[in-house]
Amino acid sequence: MSEGLNHWTFVIAAYALGVAGTAALVAQSWIAMRRAEVRRERSRER
Repeated sequence: MSEGLNHWTFVIAAYALGVAGTAALVAQSWIAMRRAEVRRERSRER
């Protein structure tokens, strides 16, 4: 007798981590871009 493991839990968790990681990277990049734009504008005003 063998018990089959339900692999879909791990597949869904892997996709969730991938999507969350990608979203975090996009958000971090967007914030960094906005900060860089503000610094650029400040340097132009001087």
